Amino acid sequence: MILQWWNDLVQWFESDQGSAFVTGALVPFLAIVFGGIIVGMIARSSLRRLIGQQDRQAKAAAVAALISSGRRAAAWSTLSANEKEHVDYQTSEAEIRVRLLPLKGADLAADWAAHKLATMKKNSVNYSFQAEQDLAELQEGLLDWQARPGRAKKLFAQDLASWKYETGETEDELVGKQHEWASRQAAEEKAQSVPAAPGTSPTSPTAHTGPTAVTTPNRN
Repeated sequence: MILQWWNDLVQWFESDQGSAFVTGALVPFLAIVFGGIIVGMIARSSLRRLIGQQDRQAKAAAVAALISSGRRAAAWSTLSANEKEHVDYQTSEAEIRVRLLPLKGADLAADWAAHKLATMKKNSVNYSFQAEQDLAELQEGLLDWQARPGRAKKLFAQDLASWKYETGETEDELVGKQHEWASRQAAEEKAQSVPAAPGTSPTSPTAHTGPTAVTTPNRN
């Protein structure tokens, strides 16, 4: 049954009617289908390449903005109030742009850069060399993240964990000093509020000495 059906189909394709169907309908249909598939694959590849290029440009712009903010933060103590406000605005905008990037480790990179910038502002007062060193580390870390996001993500996570541990120790020391100061203040207030010991007499007033009368003898 199946063999007979197959033979009939082959004979029909070999006939004039079958040949006309193949050349006039089947071949053009298959050509259109395969052409559409090829065009779709090319369009998808081009779109993916365009999106990747836009992501790289956005990433480069955000990294450049953070590095520019780092240069200004290294000289934070020499900036005026308006310049500091402008730098803070640029820094916050650059951090948001980094966080919105569709790349792994974007949040870690933004947190790491924010900590570096805050440290640079603090060190710019008396430690200009340290601020310059922090700027170099900021540039190196962000450029490394731009080139190798996976590797830089691990380094950012390690640095943030160590900074969090150091900050925790500093806060514990500060709390201990506050408790010590509060105890010392309480002891001093208690010592001042204790009454004087019994048996002590107030100082006696100075005796008043009146004028002395002099009697002159009568010689008459």
